[in-house]
Order: sequence, then C-alpha cells, then structure tokens
Amino acid sequence: MMRHTDRHLRYLLRLISPRTMLYTEMLVTSALIHGNGQRRLEFDPAEHPVGVQLGGSDPAQLRRCAAMAAGAGYDEINLNVGCPSPRVSDGRFGACLMAEPHLVADCVAAMADAVPVPATVKSRIGIDGNESYQDPCRFVAAVAAAGARTLIVHARTEWLKGLSPAKNRRVPPLRSDLVHPLKREFPALRIVINGGIASVAGVREQLAHVDGVMIGRAACAEPMLLAAVEQDLYGTEPPAAVDVLHRYLAFAAARLKDGAYPPAVLQPIAGLFRGRPGARRLRAALCAAATGSEGLDAIARTLADRWTPAPSAAR
Repeated sequence: MMRHTDRHLRYLLRLISPRTMLYTEMLVTSALIHGNGQRRLEFDPAEHPVGVQLGGSDPAQLRRCAAMAAGAGYDEINLNVGCPSPRVSDGRFGACLMAEPHLVADCVAAMADAVPVPATVKSRIGIDGNESYQDPCRFVAAVAAAGARTLIVHARTEWLKGLSPAKNRRVPPLRSDLVHPLKREFPALRIVINGGIASVAGVREQLAHVDGVMIGRAACAEPMLLAAVEQDLYGTEPPAAVDVLHRYLAFAAARLKDGAYPPAVLQPIAGLFRGRPGARRLRAALCAAATGSEGLDAIARTLADRWTPAPSAAR
C-alpha cells in the first residue's frame, strides 16, 4: 500500500470508522535512519489506534526504527515480509524474506525487545508458488517464538520472478484454506487475514475462522465500506458521507496551509461517494482543486463550494 495509506487517507478513514486499526504505508529502515525520520513518522493523534509498517532485514536497524516509531506514539510496530515490489526484493526486504524465517525471527526479536507495544508481522502464505501448508507453519512458528503475537497473512503466494507487483495482487489464487488452519495450529496467536476481501459479507465469512480481517485496496477505493463493516459488527450508526467530507475539508485546509502537496491531500476523497449520486461531480471538483491555480486556502473552499450540498439538505 505504498503511496496509498499516507496520513491523509488514514485521517479520512478514522472519520469513517472509529474502531478500525490503521497502518502506515511501508517505511524502509534506511530511509528512516538516513532521511528525515521524524517527519516520515508524523501522524495526527486522531488516527489512534495506528501501527507503523517497517521494511528491512537488519535486526539492529529494525530495533532502532521500532524505538523511533514507539517514541513517536505508534500503537504497533509491524514488519512487512509480504511486499511484492522487485525493488523491495533487491533490497532484501519484503516477501523475499519468507525464504529466511530465522532472519525474520531475529528481526522480530530485536523489535519486540526495543518497544513496549506489540511487534507484529505481515506476510504471504508462501513464495514462488509453494503452497504447502508446512511452509507457512514453519514460518509462523519461527516468528511466534521470537515474540510476535499477531500475524497478518495475505492469502496468496508471492512470485518473486515472472509477475509484476500488480499481477502478484491478483494472479496467484487466494488460498484462505491455508490461513484458517493457522489459527487452530497456533491458538495463542492473533491471526488476521488479508487479500481480496471487499464486502461486509466477506468480512463476516472470514471472522468465522480467524481473529481479524485486513482490508486494503478496497478501503482506498471505497472508504465508506469501513463504516458498513463497523455497523454490521458493532451496530454503530454510520456517518453520512457528506458529513465526513465536511470534516475532512477542515483537516485538508490546515494541511494545505502547512504547505502539503494538494493532490496528496485531496486524493483520499476520490472514492468517498463511489457508486452514489454526485460521485462524478466530486471527481471533477477534485481535479479542478488539485490542479488549479488558486491559493492553498482557496482549494478546499472551492471543492466544498462546487460540490458539497449543505449537510441538512444531504439528508
């Protein structure tokens, strides 16, 4: 979810769903250590509970970055060993690390030792078409022994060669049947399933077998899906999309005043009314606001003036 789950999208999703655990995009350890780490770790307090997702394979660097993230206030430190990007594999992190479960275990142990918050792992079920149940079992056993108490599993194998990142998200078949038994095999672990889940019914189906469900691209494309899930699970009244938009615009105006890049601030709104009346008009207003020549303060106002009806009329 790199370049997707930034602080702007996370703020929007929190307005929609108070209970959902949010995660950052993957932050590479070398960038945090040698770049402006504190700036990259910034988030709004309203985002809690929020976890940071790290990419790396050096236990010492991961220990240092985990401590930085915990110091910044994150509620969870997650190690990504499921990212399919070739650049990730070339850097020896992401899905290629599934071939080295003992190294991953060392990384988890270093993270868990450095922070008071949970150290968790996000993985695939395997790599290069290997769909034997024994492989994920061995991997899970290694990271659990190192201190991980939650494992998020994308229910697809990862082809390190031969498939693009986009194809790796849809070509390998979903194998939830290889994830569900992990909960029976490791009952003390919190098992969360990920991959291809895009409906309330899909969430309900998975929760009969595992402890949690991670929704990624479906929530980016249709953020109000999280409200529907929360209503189904907890009986909470979902917010009106138009009210979410008004509240987000106040946040967007503040971010734009601080000099944030307008398309990055406004992009999360694109799917807010997906499949609903007014969606096309909203996208047109977004395009005009993000590419127009108005001052930063005027962008959010223009977006509201050109599309959003008064909240009372929307109901």
